[in-house]
This record gives sequence, structure tokens and C-alpha cells, in this order.
Amino acid sequence: MKVIILAAGRGERMRPLTDDTPKPLLKVAGKTFLDHIFDAFPPEIDEAVLAVGYLGDKIREYCGSRFKGRTIRYAEGSLLGNAYSFLAARPFVEEGERFVVIYGDELVQRSELEACLKHPYAWLCYEVADPRKSGIATIDHAGRILEVVEKPERPSSSWAATGIAVADADLFGYAPEQYRGGDYYFSTLMNKFLKDHVVMAVRSSLSRPQLTCPEDLELLEKML
Repeated sequence: MKVIILAAGRGERMRPLTDDTPKPLLKVAGKTFLDHIFDAFPPEIDEAVLAVGYLGDKIREYCGSRFKGRTIRYAEGSLLGNAYSFLAARPFVEEGERFVVIYGDELVQRSELEACLKHPYAWLCYEVADPRKSGIATIDHAGRILEVVEKPERPSSSWAATGIAVADADLFGYAPEQYRGGDYYFSTLMNKFLKDHVVMAVRSSLSRPQLTCPEDLELLEKML
């Protein structure tokens, strides 16, 4: 099974830490984000497509063509937003193929990934203190995600949809939309996907800080 890792962004809010280091290679508890991500993979994930852009050569050098027992392929990501970085992985995915999508700065537990993979389609969610800083999910009584709104002024819940989702190749058939501020978020693709597919919310019981600045990284370091 493939995983698509979105690792192209500049990590502007993490400056100056990201001036010379791409965000996925920042270290937390002695390991890079990418190390944490790959260490959490269950055995069925045997191939990764990394969409790289900003300082992408450093990620290519770090991971090479095989990393922690997984085959690595690279797509040329976009600075327009992670939606376009995701779409760049299209050549590596077969029609109808199911896969995992993970943001390159996520800290995921294997138990969370395994819980997501139990559903045909899923999106990991966790409760946040300030929903106005995240993509917030509207979840129905059956646990299906109906919509995700980025940084809402009036949040419908406190459940943030993380950068961890299970989808299939149908997701490449949708066009991203520009959000206020100019970015094209991956969530705009997922919002269209979930109208045609049942995407279940997998609610994490783990707390994690919202990574918006270097101080949040320090907080995460202490938690780990």
C-alpha cells in the first residue's frame, strides 16, 4: 500500500527554524518528522511518494530511494498549496488504488494509522483548544465527516481534521479551490471527495499542540 507524504511547503510560520531546513526534517525528541512518520507505518505500507519542493534536495538526500525499508519515489510539489502537491503524485497511483495521505509535519501513532485503515475511507481528527487555527470537521451522529472548514470564524466543533487521511484515486479527479489568503488546501479536495464517498472520522484520544510557531515545537518536544 502506498502513502503520499506532502512535504513541499516553506514552513513560513516555523521560521527561522525552516530557513535552512525543510519542515519535515525538523527534529522532535531527537528524530525528524519524517522519521516519526515512517516509524509509525504498519507493515502493509511498503511504498512512499514524497511530494517535495522547498529545500527538496535535502529531503531527497535524507531519504534516498529506500528509507526504513520502504521504496521511495518523488513528485515535484507546489508552493501554491498542498492540494497541488498532492495532485503531483497522480502518475504514481493506479486507477482505483487506495492509499494514505500524510502531511510531512504530522506526528502520527501506529495505532491511529491502523484505526484509519480499518475503514475504506477515513480522516484522523483530534480535539483542539482553538478551532479557529485549524481545519475543523463537521461530523454527523454516525461518525461521517460532512465538511471541513479551514480556520473558521465560527467553528462547528472542536475536532480538527489532521493531515492523515485514507482515500483512493478518485481524489485526483477533483479540482482544488483557492482559500482566503491564496492557498489551495488539500482539504478542498477532500471536501469534494467526501460528498461522493463515506469518509469516517477517526477520533484520536491523544492531545497534541497546534504547530503554528517554533514555540509549539518546543511544547511538543516536552510532551514527547
